[in-house]
Amino acid sequence: MKIFLVEDDLSFGSVLKSYLEINDFEVTWIDDGKYAVESFRKERFDLCILDVMLPNVDGFSIASSIREINRAVPLIFLTAKKLKDDVLRGFGLGADDYITKPFDTEILLARIKAIVSRSGYPAKGKDLLEVGLYKFNRKLRTLTLGDESRKLSPKEGQLLELLADAPDTFVSREVALRTIWGTDDYFTARSMDVYITKLRKYLSDDPSIVIRNIHGSGFQLITGEGS
Repeated sequence: MKIFLVEDDLSFGSVLKSYLEINDFEVTWIDDGKYAVESFRKERFDLCILDVMLPNVDGFSIASSIREINRAVPLIFLTAKKLKDDVLRGFGLGADDYITKPFDTEILLARIKAIVSRSGYPAKGKDLLEVGLYKFNRKLRTLTLGDESRKLSPKEGQLLELLADAPDTFVSREVALRTIWGTDDYFTARSMDVYITKLRKYLSDDPSIVIRNIHGSGFQLITGEGS
């Protein structure tokens, strides 16, 4: 999957590019807004990450030009500006997400995966994930064991995908809440706990699967534990 990154901070841009490449994305990085549109025209990209405050040409202007070239490519804005008018302007240009600096790169990665999932792009080249004895189709949101199949709700599917994409890896509550619900307040946290309980029930026919609560700060999907 090819990401078009426009970020003028050389230190941050270099770190972000490396982080995304470590996570299996191909990244084209532009550090000056005046070269962005020309560079975008030369290749086909699957997602754009645009800093708003750029020298010469700002991220909003770049996004407007990109939309004339490709009306469907997902857009994520990065900015230090928290003004409501700027946020609304970004979404008015068709942004899929708007992330305020400073931010946790893990949260950015989770939001990219959420956008990838919604757009139908098969993350890591496959729609079908193996979760213990189950088969999870992330595109159709179906969880199948043998001849029995269950259709998950959108949030159930997103939560299972977040856990199953990196089995045995800690997924923080904040990342899950902000990625799926867009906020991490008390009520959404309680709602997520309900969905975790549902997923445990759906996966209960395979006793080797455990969704472990790690000190109240996150979750870990483990397979092969045994009953």
